[in-house]
Amino acid sequence: MAAPTLDILGIGNAILDVQARADDAFLAAQGMQRGAMTLIDAERAQAIYAAMGPGVESSGGSAGNTCAVAAAMGARVGFLGKVAEDALGEVFAHDIQAAGVAFPTPKLRGGAPTARCLILVTPDGQRTMNTFLGACVAFGEADVDEAMVAAAAVTYMEGYLFDPPEAQNAFRRAAAIAHANNRQVSMTLSDPFCVGRHREAFRAFVAQQTDILFANEAEIMSLYETDSFEAAMEAVRRDVKLAALTRSEQGSVVVSGADTHAVAAVPTEVVDTTGAGDAYAAGFLAALTQGHALPECGRWGAVAAAECISHFGARPQAELKALLAR
Repeated sequence: MAAPTLDILGIGNAILDVQARADDAFLAAQGMQRGAMTLIDAERAQAIYAAMGPGVESSGGSAGNTCAVAAAMGARVGFLGKVAEDALGEVFAHDIQAAGVAFPTPKLRGGAPTARCLILVTPDGQRTMNTFLGACVAFGEADVDEAMVAAAAVTYMEGYLFDPPEAQNAFRRAAAIAHANNRQVSMTLSDPFCVGRHREAFRAFVAQQTDILFANEAEIMSLYETDSFEAAMEAVRRDVKLAALTRSEQGSVVVSGADTHAVAAVPTEVVDTTGAGDAYAAGFLAALTQGHALPECGRWGAVAAAECISHFGARPQAELKALLAR
């Protein structure tokens, strides 16, 4: 088997993120569920965008953010996701490629416009997301680049992409290609509400096709329908080879077989939690594909997550390699 030429290949929703500050009164006036990710249509997206304050725009989506952070940590990274042949699609493509991520997916012609996620960040750093999927729903099996999957040590997929039915088939095809080439398949559960929408499909994909799982405390407990983190941790231990479970200020727990590694959070001032889990996965996988031990992988994840939440926006502003050396 040839050596991988990519460390990480992300597959997910190609979304242009628009982030702005907001207070709880704005969320209430807009009828938003605080802390949730809600799917919206084009008309609602226009209405929220018009009501938002000044925003910061960047190529995003969960897996897209992970890919950009991993590239900043020295990993060789590619990303597959669907944008439209429009102005926002050009912005997304330029931005993610400028971050050092290969992005070969053909643009959608004559269909829905490029997706966008309108993110409202409250003073406590909590983010409430409103997502118009647009061109994302056109991503399917034909967009799974077989050569790139075969070349990647880890193919990393985001749970949010489970919302469009055709994308679930793409997940399964990517996993089959990866395993046929003796590569690893990784997945993030993305959001407890997303887990609730697709619990049965998630449980099957995790148990049957996932090698490395990422989830936060709420997501993993939702997946296994339990109020106990410990019970969820034991359940996932039986389903996957490796799981990295994040617990905000309590750090993370990495489970692999009979081994359990507790990893401390890196102290920081919380400004914006957008992309914290994405950054953790980036650090963890960047370290894993470089051959580091699991506790060190967790530390890389913690460093990346702490840097991410210390400022507004999901992309690193500090030199991550320098932070790792401290």
